[in-house]
Amino acid sequence: MSRIIELEQITKIYEIGNIQVKALQGVDLTIDSGEYVAIMGPSGSGKSTLMNLIGCLDTATSGTYLLTGENVSEMTDNELADIRNRQIGFVFQTFNLLPRANAFHNVELPLIYAGLSSEERREKVELALEKVGLADRMKHKPNELSGGQRQRVATARALVNDPSLLLADEPTGNLDSATSFEIMELFGKLHEGGNTIVVVTHEKDIAAYARRVVSLLDGYVSDVRTQEPRRGKLHALVGEE
Repeated sequence: MSRIIELEQITKIYEIGNIQVKALQGVDLTIDSGEYVAIMGPSGSGKSTLMNLIGCLDTATSGTYLLTGENVSEMTDNELADIRNRQIGFVFQTFNLLPRANAFHNVELPLIYAGLSSEERREKVELALEKVGLADRMKHKPNELSGGQRQRVATARALVNDPSLLLADEPTGNLDSATSFEIMELFGKLHEGGNTIVVVTHEKDIAAYARRVVSLLDGYVSDVRTQEPRRGKLHALVGEE
């Protein structure tokens, strides 16, 4: 099994005036192709910083990061942008869809940036929307879709370039419990189909769907555990709270 992510002694220090804030303090983490990993921790634990580093949205203060064997630590901003486009599909809490564009055109956008022909784009977009169960909603704009359907469109957009990694940041944060269940079930099916998924969350119920949970505390990895992923149980868990 090939290795997607290799982080070695990663630190991230922010300078705020004369104060140094150590967001990450010597993080080691590896993620293999085909894994489903949840990164969790309370506010201020460093999980958002770690997500930004894994997603090549930011760079570490020190340490080494290899993404599919490429040394991200030494890349320029343009090189980071290129590797993001090629290797990573992002799913955000707020969907980040273009309000005036329909589902098809929202999903198509990364392919336009990649320079694919209109025929290639159509084939890939239709396949991505089919994967997330929205083949019949291609012409609908975001305001004509439910919250869950919007997140499915966002997921299709993340998948359309066949990325090495699907990186989801609090993907159910703006969804009710029933819709959260649908999205996590979708992620489970995508994982079973071979996708490598990393979900950043502060919710234990969401992390329970992953096969491995990496917990952060005060910028350190405080715990790593493997588990049998939970499927079809979010309704019951939410009802018990």
